[in-house]
This record gives sequence, C-alpha cells and structure tokens, in this order.
Amino acid sequence: MLTIRPGTDTSLRQGQLARLIAPDGQRLHDPDLDPWVADVFEEQLLGLYEDMVVARRIDTEAVALQRQGQLVLWPPLIGQEAAQIGSARALRSDDFVFSSYREHAVAYVRGVTMTDMLRVWRGSQFSGWNPYDVGMATPAVIIGAQTLHAVGYAMGITHDGADAVSVAYFGDGATSEGDTNEAMVFAAAYRAPVVFFCQNNHYAISEPVGLQAQKPLADRAPGFGIPSIRVDGNDVLAVLAATRMAVDHARTGGGPMFIEAVTYRLGPHTTSDDPTKYREAAELETWRELDPLERTRLRLVDAGVLTQEREAAVKAASGRIAKELREGCLSLRPRDPLAIFDDVYAKTPDSLRRERDAYAAYLASFDGAETTTGDARSEGVAR
Repeated sequence: MLTIRPGTDTSLRQGQLARLIAPDGQRLHDPDLDPWVADVFEEQLLGLYEDMVVARRIDTEAVALQRQGQLVLWPPLIGQEAAQIGSARALRSDDFVFSSYREHAVAYVRGVTMTDMLRVWRGSQFSGWNPYDVGMATPAVIIGAQTLHAVGYAMGITHDGADAVSVAYFGDGATSEGDTNEAMVFAAAYRAPVVFFCQNNHYAISEPVGLQAQKPLADRAPGFGIPSIRVDGNDVLAVLAATRMAVDHARTGGGPMFIEAVTYRLGPHTTSDDPTKYREAAELETWRELDPLERTRLRLVDAGVLTQEREAAVKAASGRIAKELREGCLSLRPRDPLAIFDDVYAKTPDSLRRERDAYAAYLASFDGAETTTGDARSEGVAR
C-alpha cells in the first residue's frame, strides 16, 4: 500500500494517470490503488453505475427544464459523473463538502433533494439547502472561493479535535485563482485535514487548460508541500480509490492532499454557452468514446452483473428521480420581493428596516402591485 509522507515534495505519479478500469471495460490493477477498493466487488460497482446514470438523468432533465424556460440557468455536468460519484462515495456523513456550481452529482450523493437542488437555478431562493443537514455547503459561484472556506473549516476540525475532513471541489480554471493558491498555502502551513479535488474538464469556460498549465495541474500542489495524485477522472473505481486514499491521509494527521481528476465536459459551460465556438467536433467525439458510464457498463456486462433486468431497474430509478426533479421544479414559486431583506441579520438594524420600507413603497407605486409590507417570509426562505 502506498505510504504518503507528510510534507512530501513530489507528485505521487509524476504526472502519470492512475487507472483501474480501461475505456473498453477491462479491469486493470494498480498496487497503490487496489487496496483502497478491495471491498468493491461487481455488486458495489453496480451501485456506482446506478449513481452515475441517475446523475446524468438529473443533468439532462435540468437542461430540458432550462430550455423550456423553467430554470434561469444550468451548468451541465455531463461527462464528469465518474469524478463526482467516485469521490463523493468515499466520504463519511460527518465530512464536509465545499463545491463549485457544477457538483450536482455530489449534492445528490450527500442527500440534497431534487427541489432544493433547483431553488437557486429557478430563481426562487438565494440558497438551495441547509448545509448542516447534508454536510455540504451551497455552491460557490465565485471561482475558487470555496477552497478557502474548505481550509477554514478543516482548521476548525483540527481545533475541535475531530477526525472529519473537508473537501474542496473546483475546476481547472480555479487553479489560476489567487484564492485557490492561498488556500493551499494555509492548508500546508496548518496541516489542515482537507482534500483539494480538482476536476480538470479541460476548459475554463472557453479557455483550454493548456493555456494556463504547461504541465499537469497535480504537479502544482507539491510546490506548496502538498502530495498529489493524477487520476483518470472517467474511471469511477480509480477515483473512489484515490479519494479514499486522500481522505485517509487527511483524516489520520497527514495534512492536505490534492487530486487531479482528468475528465472532460461534454456539454457547454452553462446553458448560455456555445462550446462549438471554441472546440472542435473531433475533440468532442474523441472524449465521447471515453464516456465514464459506458466504460463502467462494459465492465459490469463483462462480469455478468448487468443483466437486462438490472439495466431496466437502473433506468427506472433514474426515471423516478427525473420525475421528482421536474415536479419539484414546477412546485417552486417566486419569493416575495421583500424577502430579500429577511435573514440578513439576527436582529434587523434600523438602517436595513428603513431601506426595506423604502423598497416596499417603491414596489407599491406600480399599478396592480401585490407586495407584503410586513415581515415577508415565503416558503423555504428561512431554514
């Protein structure tokens, strides 16, 4: 089993990609990763496959809702299911996740309801869920900001004497942000129990990763004194193993660890983006052949586990989730405009109260305005 020395100054793989399932479904072996998934047999892999199928169905349903005018925006995750499911399934319930805006599959694994997942994207609420109910902060839209939050939370874990870890999810573009680099400085200096999980999906909106990184992103972390590993992000088993390794390293006093999961964003950056403007169709087709769902399906079929009956059951499960998502979306109603002033302070100061009253008067000046002038609180605002 691979031993990681705290403060090591070299990448565990020197840029190589760790892999356990080949694109054709063949089971590969790795002496460093195999021990971390020794308990994962075909039945457990089938569960991971179902998670990925559900995650993709969530994504396609949400995109459809946005195209139908039911969501304001949606950042698709298609192509990144293995990276998110494999890593999220490696965590305990008392671990805490800090994500960007694309980790819908992680949110699903953590127990976020379909309705709560859509509140922000529907425009009905400023925050989707209570972080402490599911062990996951609501998504950070400011690129890289969540890395600092994750390190601060991890330092708090150490202060409390607990053995939980925090995990920061971010994309390749965030590695160029000051926040992410500052987070790694603090994490290394304080040996914070945090895992930096970078999903290198090859594009920071329209900018290819090659413009901001001449070498693998995993090679950056050792410069901060943080050990790293570069894993095939379309291999759910390898991601699970690498994340278990990193979490154990952080949980047992080894300090932070950095994972670069090399994957690909098959869809647009968001539903307002047109990726045909900046990437070639041939590149997209090349990555479609590395689809994480198909790779896992081939492994399960070869193992004789994924029968037609079981595949039908997986499809039915994803259909139920899609139905729940759509019904939850359509059930959400606009908030009262004055609810923007709620929950800003535990005790509302006079200055905010005056501002609220002025805004209420402004809204009331419109013909047919229906505005609550009392303490407006709509469904789901205070949680």
